[in-house]
Amino acid sequence: MDVVDDPGRLDIAAVVRPGDRVAWGQGAAEPLPLTRALMAQRHRVGGRFGVFVGATWSDTLDPSHSDVVDFQSYCGAGRNRRLAEAGVLDILCCHYSAFERALGPGGTNRVDVLLLQLAPPGSDGRYSLAVSHEYLVPLVDSARVVVAEVNAAAPWTHGVRSLSAQDIDILVRTDRPLLEASQAEASEEDAAIARHVSSLVEDGATLQIGIGTLPEAVLRHLCGHRDLGIHSGAIGDAVADLTEQGVITNARKSVDRGVTVCGVMMGSRRVHEHAHRNLAVQFRPTSYTHDLRTLAAIDGLVAINSAIEVDLTGQINAELAGGRYVGAVGGALDFMRGAGLSRGGLSIVALPSRSKGVSRIVAALDGPVSTPRSDAALIVTEHGIADLRGASVAQRIRRLLHIAHPDDRAALEQRIGSTRRSFA
Repeated sequence: MDVVDDPGRLDIAAVVRPGDRVAWGQGAAEPLPLTRALMAQRHRVGGRFGVFVGATWSDTLDPSHSDVVDFQSYCGAGRNRRLAEAGVLDILCCHYSAFERALGPGGTNRVDVLLLQLAPPGSDGRYSLAVSHEYLVPLVDSARVVVAEVNAAAPWTHGVRSLSAQDIDILVRTDRPLLEASQAEASEEDAAIARHVSSLVEDGATLQIGIGTLPEAVLRHLCGHRDLGIHSGAIGDAVADLTEQGVITNARKSVDRGVTVCGVMMGSRRVHEHAHRNLAVQFRPTSYTHDLRTLAAIDGLVAINSAIEVDLTGQINAELAGGRYVGAVGGALDFMRGAGLSRGGLSIVALPSRSKGVSRIVAALDGPVSTPRSDAALIVTEHGIADLRGASVAQRIRRLLHIAHPDDRAALEQRIGSTRRSFA
């Protein structure tokens, strides 16, 4: 293992070959000194190479870097939006549960160089993956080269995998603040949606929750519940708050009882400090958090996700808005199907009825079908709950019209009348 004490002296271009694919963690897990060095040195690689990124919070990547870099992601979230709008972002259209196959050995998008942010080693000499396990874990063994930033400020977290010095080819020592998620204030509509969702959640339920303002608002409205559990791809600040308030105890979980299970932290310093050396927070790879067999075995699994728009039969678009790629296929369908197989499970998709005056309950989707109508269960807006389980097309239309914005219902009904065949 080569050790670099000054990130400015890192020659990362020396380990990346033309045609390679480079990957790193998303959000706060991005090893900033490594990714910035890679972009600064990109012309020295000697040819085009690719990068796979998750949700990006930094300003590291710029459309101008596409002169030699091929950008790929599963999502258009965060700063990825700039790449998408510039037409230089290629989207990997697969479910989260399939990431290991897509990025690992034999995958079409095999990762050759892995960049990690790690926490300093514990007394046993092993390094923690800190903020993120998810799709990074299998890449530790399959990537040709592993370059690790060991950040003194990174939280040391517990999980199924830690690293020894033998796992790392180049180690770069740093001490810098982690990136943090920007969080908008919850709106009145968000609060109304959260109240409806909270009415569906029973004490003792195990929750999967998406990321963003609305999911955080939903969690904060569960402060009166008892013995909630967490099994989620991501956790944020609200999970830390509810755990310390005694609302989340994981005491009734049928799988991984007593611990919060997640793949990545997508919040601020608040959740990072909560997870630091906390045995009650356990990180797992995507192959576990999103595995259908694991999810089906969790009694009372409640999957709470959001969407960009839902059509009147229950088809869900979670990817495109106004012709721009802003969302993802992601893990929503993995969890929706898992919750459907869980004993006492529920699948909930929550969204406001309008965005900037435009209805998000629509007659026809503006983007792809991220979730087929056969998988839709409970759709929630600020105007109520539409239960689509076992419902016919006509019943679905009536129920979804009821939760659309009142000012949009007449136009939606008129649109239905003129295109009735398309709903059958």
